[in-house]
Amino acid sequence: MLDVQPPLFSVIIPLEYHRGQWEQSWLGWKSQTVDRSLYEIILVVPPDFSARGELKALAGDGARLEFTESSHDIGLCAFGATKARGQYLFFTESHCWPEPDVIELCIKAIAAHPEWSGFSCKSVPICHNRLSEAEAQMYQADIEFGMKVHPWRKVLDQCFVTRRDVYEECGGLREELGHFAEWVLAAAYHARGHAIGYLEAARFHHYYVGKLGDLKRFTLDFVQGEIRYFSEGRRGPGSELLEIPIEWSCQDNFDSGLARAAFAALLREGFSRRDRQRSGETWPAFRRWVEPALFGDRAARVMAWLVAVHARCVLTAMVRVGSRARISRELKRYIAALIYLQRLDCIHGVRSKDRGALPRLGERVLAQAGFHGLEAWQGRSFRWSEPEAAVRICAQPGRNVVRIECLDVRGPVDRIGVRFHLDGARIADASIMARGGAFEVSLDRPSSATFILAWTCPRFEAVGDERRLGLPVAAIDVTSGAG
Repeated sequence: MLDVQPPLFSVIIPLEYHRGQWEQSWLGWKSQTVDRSLYEIILVVPPDFSARGELKALAGDGARLEFTESSHDIGLCAFGATKARGQYLFFTESHCWPEPDVIELCIKAIAAHPEWSGFSCKSVPICHNRLSEAEAQMYQADIEFGMKVHPWRKVLDQCFVTRRDVYEECGGLREELGHFAEWVLAAAYHARGHAIGYLEAARFHHYYVGKLGDLKRFTLDFVQGEIRYFSEGRRGPGSELLEIPIEWSCQDNFDSGLARAAFAALLREGFSRRDRQRSGETWPAFRRWVEPALFGDRAARVMAWLVAVHARCVLTAMVRVGSRARISRELKRYIAALIYLQRLDCIHGVRSKDRGALPRLGERVLAQAGFHGLEAWQGRSFRWSEPEAAVRICAQPGRNVVRIECLDVRGPVDRIGVRFHLDGARIADASIMARGGAFEVSLDRPSSATFILAWTCPRFEAVGDERRLGLPVAAIDVTSGAG
């Protein structure tokens, strides 16, 4: 295979997780209708690949074998890309095989769509049991949404073709992010103005294994990459497009120190407030805060584990005796429960590390508990607090003014009825000003340190919203002076 001219395509096939289909994949590539000089095949071999003898005998001189210590599909693809000679990289998986005209159709698409920097092909599911049918139905719906509806999530590693220079410009596939790397790469393409198309005529057969253990490993791989990416706090092109999981942005809700502060404020103020007594809000608020105050995130993780175990048991039973529709519903339920559990566990694993990348309401806010996810109102971003909330703030010696800016969603701030507490003690009304759509809380600190500011307020009843809503907080700023 010593071509004078480099090939047009470099087909990169990672041999990890081949599901026993790598020979079928190889035969599919050997059967292409175009001249063989137009593409090279790079088989990237992980260290634990057990059929090396059979691989060398089957491939002969028809493919290049590249050996690496990586043991993940994404890492193997990334390594193969560094060895490629083609103008276009063609990423696929070893449990997928192309129809004979795939390369031919790709050549025509490149000529017909010069605006495309890359494109994904059509994934055709191959199923062999009832669970694999439900698995294919779930993932195919997601693939179709990405390819035809979503504005940028169009990188499908089963069958993705890209100009090599654009791939390198956008940072390539990052092994440490697992299969979340596909989303990161797709976002980078979109942010840099590179269009990714969908070539539905070029068909790949994708083998669905239909095993719960494999499904669990795949979701964990994706979630680990997702949480690792957000923990890095990168701000490169495309980072703003990736939706932050609510479990990540609200992880401080399990901060036991903040939960104790919110709970203490509730004990001092909440049980005596007539508005809480009238609405029956007292005991729900009590249950909300006592758990994280005593156990941090442990109780939530145990409950998430129990829900996931129950969902798996139900799914296992339905695979044996349930209808196809019931299996599909229970699979989605199990995957949702599994992702929630895995996110909590992954976040727990990084909580002890630097979390400066976590979205905060202000630069001096170190942690915030009792807040819902980020949303927008009249073009402005904000976060609803709960009727009880607490923030850990970095202070300077002397006078500090904490300004809590609120949007006018529930009316003027001076009519809400908020009560503030500093490190467990009620703050005097004379130290609190409500003006300009914000609360200004004046505090004297003898030395540079952190403190916890907590508050309670009546619950805001929003139509059609069952959440416990307190203040619509847009920002928290801290001004320090000598006093």
